[in-house]
Amino acid sequence: MNNKRLEGMRVAVLSTDGVEDAELREPRKALEEAGAKTTLFSPKEGSIQSFKHHDKADTFKVDKSLTQADPTQFDAVLLPGGALNADTLRVQPHAQEFVREMDRQGKPIAFICHAPWLLVSAGCVRGRTMTSYHTIQDDLRNAGANWRDEEVVRDRNWVSSRQPSDIPAFNREMIELFAEKRQSNEERTRRAA
Repeated sequence: MNNKRLEGMRVAVLSTDGVEDAELREPRKALEEAGAKTTLFSPKEGSIQSFKHHDKADTFKVDKSLTQADPTQFDAVLLPGGALNADTLRVQPHAQEFVREMDRQGKPIAFICHAPWLLVSAGCVRGRTMTSYHTIQDDLRNAGANWRDEEVVRDRNWVSSRQPSDIPAFNREMIELFAEKRQSNEERTRRAA
């Protein structure tokens, strides 16, 4: 696999305190190793506290305030999980509008664990096939999603996974989806020129 398949791709990462450490750290590292530039947005400034399940893990430096997140400036978005993180983000109007606009534009969205709560609150999941952490499957089904208990699920411009143990499959499919979307956008641009 070409190690720099995502060279130049701009990926927004939306997260806050309570993010599951591995679900932020490992996918972000995979994106950067593939050549993408990631920007961590949060409703708080400074740094955010990650967790490994219920225990504090590490801190991550916030690059920009969530209010500065502009969907026109990004090619894709990564939504890490963690119940506290996802529950806080889902009520942020700017986060909701950001993912709605990314989805309207057909840009890739990768999410894991509890992260789909933001997509539920943004009104995006009706008719979509996805997975998540098993404890929120009722929330997704009640919002109109077709929920599956699989390590990774792709549906058009979305890729989802359930939990930290799924991260290898999640990273593989996320990189694949992002690369496919990038290639189709480049082909569209060439045809238009």
